[in-house]
Amino acid sequence: MTKLVINETKKLGTIAPEIYGHFSEHLGRCIYEGLYVGDDSNIPNENGMRKDVVEALREIQVPVLRWPGGCFADEYHWKDGIGEKSGRKKMVNTHWGGVTEDNSFGTHEFMELCRQLGCKTYVNGNLGSGTVQEMSEWVEYMTFDGISPMAELRKSNGQEKPWRVDYFGVGNENWGCGGNMTPGFYGNEYRRYQTYVRQYNDKAPIQKVACGANGDDYHWTEGVMKTCFDHAPEHLHGHMDLLSLHYYTHTECWEVKGSATEFDDKAWYRTLYNTLYMEELLARHTAIMDQYDPEKKVGLSVDEWGTWFNVEPGTNPGFLYQQNTMRDALVAGINLNIFNKHCDRVRLACIAQVVNVLQSVILTEGEKMVKTPTWHVFNMYRHHQGAKLLQSALSDEEMTGIGEWKVPRVSESVSERDGIITITLNNLSLSEDKELAVSFSENKTRKVEKALVLKGSDVHDMNTFEAPDTVKAESFTGYREDGKGLIVTIPKASVVTIRVK
Repeated sequence: MTKLVINETKKLGTIAPEIYGHFSEHLGRCIYEGLYVGDDSNIPNENGMRKDVVEALREIQVPVLRWPGGCFADEYHWKDGIGEKSGRKKMVNTHWGGVTEDNSFGTHEFMELCRQLGCKTYVNGNLGSGTVQEMSEWVEYMTFDGISPMAELRKSNGQEKPWRVDYFGVGNENWGCGGNMTPGFYGNEYRRYQTYVRQYNDKAPIQKVACGANGDDYHWTEGVMKTCFDHAPEHLHGHMDLLSLHYYTHTECWEVKGSATEFDDKAWYRTLYNTLYMEELLARHTAIMDQYDPEKKVGLSVDEWGTWFNVEPGTNPGFLYQQNTMRDALVAGINLNIFNKHCDRVRLACIAQVVNVLQSVILTEGEKMVKTPTWHVFNMYRHHQGAKLLQSALSDEEMTGIGEWKVPRVSESVSERDGIITITLNNLSLSEDKELAVSFSENKTRKVEKALVLKGSDVHDMNTFEAPDTVKAESFTGYREDGKGLIVTIPKASVVTIRVK
C-alpha cells in the first residue's frame, strides 16, 4: 500500500493566499455580462456588479484579482475609462473578437468590485503601447493622497480618498502581444518604467511585477534577470517584487488544443501529463532566478494558468468560452498542489479566467449562473491560504496512463493552520480507486474534522445552466481512522480534501 508520510514538525514555508488568485480581462463575456452588468440591469447587482457572482467568489475567498489584462492591458489607456460613462471613449478590442469596448468598466469600477470581494488589487499597466508618463499618472491617480493633478482628477470623479494598489504589473507578455520585445530590451524598459511607479504610501507599498516568460522560455528569464540586476542588484531589490510566468494546459499543443468536453482516455492522460509540466517549469525558472536572487526576495507570479481548449461550438472564437469538466477539476487540483509545494518562490498565481473565459470558476448566461467543477476545487482548497506548508511525501510514485502519457497516480499537498491539517489529494487514474495509508510523525491521536470529495459519475460530467449541480463537492466517507493515522481510499478521477485535528 502506498504511504503518505506527513511531518508536522517540519514547516517548509507559508502558502501565500495570493496563490489562489484570479484573472479578469476585457475578453469575451468575462467583464461585461460576467462580473459587470451596469446599474440599470434587471439582474440583481450592487453598483453594477452581479450579486450572485460576487457572492460565489467571496465564498471561495478570492484573495486577489488581476485586471485589465492580459493582452488587453498593453492597448488599454486608463483615462478612457474614467469620468461620466456617457462621455467615455469607445475602442475596438483588437485582440479579442474585434468587439467595441465602451469603457464603462474602468478603474473606479474595478476598485469597487475588489471592495465588494474583499480582495487585493492587481493592476496591469500598459508598457507596450503606453508611455512612462501615462503609467506614472495612473499610479498617482489611484494611490496619491494629497494635492496633485491626478489626485484632483480622481476627486472630481467622485473618489476623495486614494485606493490601495497591492500589485502593479509593468507590462504583460511583452515577448509577444505586449510589444514583441527581446528580453534585454524589456529588461531595460522595465527598469525605466518601474522607476515612475511611485510609492506614495509607505504603509501600503505597491509590489511591482515584471513580465516573465512564456512557458519554457528560459532565455527570457535569464535575459530579464541579468538586465534588471546588472550593476545594481541591491538597488533593484524592492523594485522587482515578482516575476511572472504564463503557462496554459492544452490537450496536445498550442495548435491542437482539443475539445473541452469531448475527449478519450488518451486525451485525459495527455492533458494531465501536460499539466504536470508545471513542476519542471517552476524548478528551472527558479534555478535561474536563484543565480541573481539567491535569497528569494523576488517571488514568482504564475498569473496566467489553466486549460485552454477549443471554444464551445457556435460561440465567438475570440471570446474563448469553454465548458468545464472533471478533467478541469483535476488540472486545478494538480496545479494548486504544485504551487503549494513551491511556496518558497511562488507567491502569487491567477487562474485564467474568473468568469466565462477559459478555465473559469463561474459561467453566466443572462440571469443564470453556474459554479464549475473548478470552483469546487478552489472551495475545497481554500484552507491552504496562509497556512504553513508541511513536509509530505509518498512512499512510491506509482504511475498510471496510456502509452507514453504516464502520470503519477496521486498528487498531494499538506498544510497546517490554526491547529488543523489540510490534506488535498488527487487520484489521476481513470479506472482505479487508490488506497493510501496516511501517517504522521508526531505520536498523537488524530481525528478527521471534515472530509469532502469531488467526482462525477463520468469524467465528462459538467455543470450546465439546466443541471447546475451535476458535479459538486460532497461529504467523503472513504477513510477510516487507524490509531494515529488514516487509511484513505481515493475514488478514481477525483479530488479529495481531508481536514485533520
